[in-house]
Amino acid sequence: MYKTLVVTVTASVLSAGAVASDSAIRKEPLDAATLSAIKSKFGRLMELANKHDFKALHEMFWQSPSTLLVAKSAIQSEGNWAGFWGNEAIDQKLHDIGSSGPVVLEPDYSKLKVVGLTRDVAESYVPMNITVSYAGQDGTAKPFLMIINWLRVEKDWKIASEIILPVPPVPTAKD
Repeated sequence: MYKTLVVTVTASVLSAGAVASDSAIRKEPLDAATLSAIKSKFGRLMELANKHDFKALHEMFWQSPSTLLVAKSAIQSEGNWAGFWGNEAIDQKLHDIGSSGPVVLEPDYSKLKVVGLTRDVAESYVPMNITVSYAGQDGTAKPFLMIINWLRVEKDWKIASEIILPVPPVPTAKD
């Protein structure tokens, strides 16, 4: 009888744990309206970037020394691509890029994905073409990936990190 009770209790605990962890894994922390609002914020970001509205862009970022922008570097000692931390560095980098000549960001909105990581953190991903002549780039549209971590700050969503990565060219087939 004792052995049956132990087996029954153990099985109940294990199955309850599996159900709890399974539901925790599957539950989206953000509702559809919130995810849609973040997609709208992304659209606004693209609009402001293409207008070179540096003041409005500044307001879209989380105001913290921990805010990050990963972008092309113009300074050889930083490497080809680098992280720029804090609002002052990000403001300067965006100004430098935007003032270098034409800059056009063309996201593929059909591939824009926004997911909630927690109730206060979301992530967006989108492939895009960027036309820019900053730091030796030749001003022709090239493929990039943009990954943004969004942070809920009071009742608004702010950019905590924006990572812009160039997509390498497809290798040519060798005979």
